[in-house]
Amino acid sequence: MPTSQRQKDVCDLLDADHKAVKKMFKDFDSLCESRARNAGQLRMDLAREICTELTIHAQLEEEIFYPALREAIKETDLLAEAEVEHQTAKDLIAQIQAAEMVDEAFDAKVKVLGEYIDHHVKEERNEIFPKARSAKKLDLVAMREEVEARKEGLLDEHLAAA
Repeated sequence: MPTSQRQKDVCDLLDADHKAVKKMFKDFDSLCESRARNAGQLRMDLAREICTELTIHAQLEEEIFYPALREAIKETDLLAEAEVEHQTAKDLIAQIQAAEMVDEAFDAKVKVLGEYIDHHVKEERNEIFPKARSAKKLDLVAMREEVEARKEGLLDEHLAAA
């Protein structure tokens, strides 16, 4: 591997999750325009999948990434803000998961969640990830491996509970 190419780190892994969820939100928007008879059920299924992905992603950040970053950087106000954003997203996720039918309110909640996540992702990409990458005390490559292993475990737990 050329020396100019860096190894994939935890920020790359978290950002891959961001991109996957963004695509899911775009697919949801497309389904909202669909006239297919089963579009409502497809939206419900996709919204639940989005909620699962976001829940696991937030848990990974809260258990592993944010605590390590909090110890490694001086300015932790961004992390406090990110944690508040997570809590607000979790509240919306709970409302979406509790929905028994797809209606305008359901679609609105999913769309607002998507907008909210977009905002959160921009802050992580533009502010939090650069701070993480410049922190001398963090091994972000090793953290990627830790996050990957934990993610696999959380996905297994979710599948077992489903």
